[in-house]
Amino acid sequence: MDLILLCMSLPLFTVAWGQYGNFYHSYDDYRANDDWVNVYRQGFNFQCPHGQVIVAVRSMFSKKEGSDRLWNYACMPTPDTLGELTECWWEEINRAGLQWYQTCSNNGLVAGFQSQYFPSVLDREWQFYCCRYSRRCPYSCWMTSEHPEHYGEDMDMMLYTYDHYIRGATTTFSGVERDRQWKFIVCRMTNFDCQFQNA
Repeated sequence: MDLILLCMSLPLFTVAWGQYGNFYHSYDDYRANDDWVNVYRQGFNFQCPHGQVIVAVRSMFSKKEGSDRLWNYACMPTPDTLGELTECWWEEINRAGLQWYQTCSNNGLVAGFQSQYFPSVLDREWQFYCCRYSRRCPYSCWMTSEHPEHYGEDMDMMLYTYDHYIRGATTTFSGVERDRQWKFIVCRMTNFDCQFQNA
């Protein structure tokens, strides 16, 4: 009897695992991927595939390479409950050498980054690529701890649950270390359309 029950439930478990398998990324697989999206002191443009958003950021600092960083990102498909992808756009540029705070306008989610290196300041300017899904609204927002924990360290930030999304970031810049610390703004999103203004 137990064997029959097991045989009947195994296909259901397999289907359920397949539906949710796309929402979780193996941390080991992500860390093993050393394909950086840039080389030191060069600009880059990274966009997730259509219908996906950023869920992880990895970076490695080098003082001898102009106090610059290599960057790597991981994306995930958004769940059906988030609704249809409505539009995507580039936010305003955040200038090099300054601290800044920015969230995606129109309740957008971060789906990419664009950056240009400036040797005169030994820093980068940044721009978010944001996407909006239907008329969903953010709630239960919070900021991550600082990444990296100390200037000059390597950085690994990953969201481990599929119902939390990066909406922006705040950064501090050290004129001495010529490096940034990031706090990412993370929110949950409603699974229904709502009246909204930029939040």
